[in-house]
Amino acid sequence: MSITCIMKKGLIGILALSVLTACSTDSTTSSVEKENDLKLDEIIEKAKVEGEINSVGMPDTWANWVETWEELGTEYSLTHTDTDMSSAEELAKFEAEKKDATADIGDVGIAFGPIAEEKGLTLPYKTSYWDDIPDWAKDDEGHWIVGYAGTISFLTDNNNVSNPPKSWNDIKNGDYVVSIGDALTANQAQFAILAAAYAYGGDESNLEPGIEFFAELAKQGRLKGDPTVANLEKGEIDVAIMWDFNSLGYRSQIEETRYEVVIPEEASVISGYATVINKYAKNPHAAMLTREYILSDEGQENLAKGFARPIRENVKLTEEVTALLLPQEMYANAKPVDDQKAWEETTKQIPQLWQERVLIHVK
Repeated sequence: MSITCIMKKGLIGILALSVLTACSTDSTTSSVEKENDLKLDEIIEKAKVEGEINSVGMPDTWANWVETWEELGTEYSLTHTDTDMSSAEELAKFEAEKKDATADIGDVGIAFGPIAEEKGLTLPYKTSYWDDIPDWAKDDEGHWIVGYAGTISFLTDNNNVSNPPKSWNDIKNGDYVVSIGDALTANQAQFAILAAAYAYGGDESNLEPGIEFFAELAKQGRLKGDPTVANLEKGEIDVAIMWDFNSLGYRSQIEETRYEVVIPEEASVISGYATVINKYAKNPHAAMLTREYILSDEGQENLAKGFARPIRENVKLTEEVTALLLPQEMYANAKPVDDQKAWEETTKQIPQLWQERVLIHVK
């Protein structure tokens, strides 16, 4: 897992939503939208004729995309290129290029899926795995579908901590140096606040318990640094709060036995990253096939090899790959966002709350 894992999707954060303009007024309808009754065999044949798939925000080093691209090349003779960028940048690219599209498919944070649909930038395709996808992780018409999920976790440095925390209360009552990164802009850090709010009775409309939790840590001088591989390796952070796939990936990069990864016992939050097919894609059938493959057993296993948790509820993983992930029982009190609209509004308030209530105490 690359050091860009934390940064790739989150640094633009909710602030970037304002950069995106109002819904597109382009009334052009892709002919492919009329072909959604195509059978998979027909999509495969058309994809082979197209011969290529061009993605954005899906680089080799993120969630092990590299194996998926290699297998699409081997099995369907598709050549691949990617340009790495944030979710907001992906949608801006789709909108700016329109019929001159250079990207066929992108991978965006789940909050950006509805935005892409509202702006008229997406080509719906449900895939044959539609019924295996949880309702929270897909648009009703297939404009966006989550391919893998992340859950807020604790990554603890055993060199610094003799009794790694398993709960929010353990952190609250301990003396660990904690890092969640930049909550002013980072999506991951904002979800960490929501997870803490869940633990103490808050929700998407009420982040007060989460803000207060981190404000207290800041007052005690315990909220410091940025949870990068370099800072973790230097031992500057006792506990990093981040997506489980980042925690597991960083542990793998640095030293397996040095770190413990857990999902906090009281509560945590699950979110995900969704594929969006460009309405103006030059290779629309290759994009459909790519989404199909991502949600197949093989594609889901590839993501799991990169420590990303598959979204399909009944996916079959090998024992070797299953062992790379955290035990399912750790996720008993983890849940997706209940009210996405409320969360979108609340995240707009986080920068000011974080600045006035938390950062003011950070030295």
